[in-house]
Amino acid sequence: MATVTLTAQQDTDEFFKQNCTSCHTIGGGRLTGPDLKNVEKRRDRAWLIRFIQDPQAMIASGDPEAQKLLREARGVVMPKVVGITKKRAAKILDLIAAESKLEKSRFAGLSLSDRPFTEEDRTIGRELFLGTRRLKGGGPPCLSCHTVNGVGGLGGGELGPDLTDAYARLEGRKVLGAWLASPSTETMAPVFKKHPIDPDEILPLLAFLETESKEGTPATTGSNINFVLLGVVGATALLFLFDYFWRRRFTGVRARLVRGQR
Repeated sequence: MATVTLTAQQDTDEFFKQNCTSCHTIGGGRLTGPDLKNVEKRRDRAWLIRFIQDPQAMIASGDPEAQKLLREARGVVMPKVVGITKKRAAKILDLIAAESKLEKSRFAGLSLSDRPFTEEDRTIGRELFLGTRRLKGGGPPCLSCHTVNGVGGLGGGELGPDLTDAYARLEGRKVLGAWLASPSTETMAPVFKKHPIDPDEILPLLAFLETESKEGTPATTGSNINFVLLGVVGATALLFLFDYFWRRRFTGVRARLVRGQR
């Protein structure tokens, strides 16, 4: 099989798409983070390179600009991106500068319909979340890592956060839709880079999560307790069954030995 080698520009484009577009656009308006169009006209390049390399350290240092960005992002802290270097940060700024000159950037953001959600959307979204309907790209269902309050007695996964209030917390379809299109966490990015969520599946997932935000409250530890109790009950039942069959086996073997002695 031939090996595909990315050029430096392609590598930067791919890196930006995978790690930045879930929170930023170039000319498409604010998401969780600010619109990056012409960002170097607003902030010094050297400061931007330091911030891109380690946002958390800049915030912790008390830098006033970093603190301002934190407030504007409603307390959401930009993570330190795996693989980021000073050289890569500079290339990302070059990419943003070039895209800012275009009438419309490739990274202007996900185009989502603003039509009202339908009951069909919510049904399909629930099926996609639970995994009863497979994602077209072959990715795992949301339930494998996340839960919402209405998924049943055993709840969902706990590797990722509870998504019951995600729609409300992220202020609607635009921000959450961008995240679903290109999740950038260390856990989700490698998986959904190879198996992206199809654009036609994003709206139903948003419809389901909007309903959960309106009707539910974040799941409590009740589902965990139910799971533990079910495990205890199951283990106890297995022990009783094992004891029953083993005792019969033991009795059968002993009876043959006794008959042999006679």
